[in-house]
Amino acid sequence: MLPVISPAETLQKLRDGKIRLVDIREPDEVNAVRVPGAEVAPLSVIKWTHLAPASPNLPIVFTCNSGNRTTKQSDLLEELAGGPALQMEGGVSTWAKQGLPVERGRQSMPLFRQIQIAAGSLVLIGVIGSAFWHPFFWLSAFVGAGLVFAGISGFCGLGVLLSHMPWNRR
Repeated sequence: MLPVISPAETLQKLRDGKIRLVDIREPDEVNAVRVPGAEVAPLSVIKWTHLAPASPNLPIVFTCNSGNRTTKQSDLLEELAGGPALQMEGGVSTWAKQGLPVERGRQSMPLFRQIQIAAGSLVLIGVIGSAFWHPFFWLSAFVGAGLVFAGISGFCGLGVLLSHMPWNRR
């Protein structure tokens, strides 16, 4: 497990240029609230991101929203750091609660939650609609098959569609 450092100590070391702060949250989370000066390397793609290695003079401090992701993935993050690495206690939410400087942007609902709402609504419409017109049943079957396909292949057509909606455009 990565050693823990407080948000206040992280801020001081970041200002002094003695650490690199790497935020592993997803882009929609970072767009909502961001620590100035933090590098962004989303956990979902961090294995394929070129992360400059840490050094004894410039260790990496990893952060997420609450500290849970960094704790759960500490072995991977330590390996990817290639040198001294730490974890910021409580994540960006604790940083913000302590009144430390943040940049706030436009916050939209995370795409994954939008997919859950849309898929769930379509299934519900299919089930209720089939009570009035039997072929509505196929809507639920189609959505279920799409979710299975998305889980197996990693491609979610509904996610692509929703990502192009006006409220998700930056």
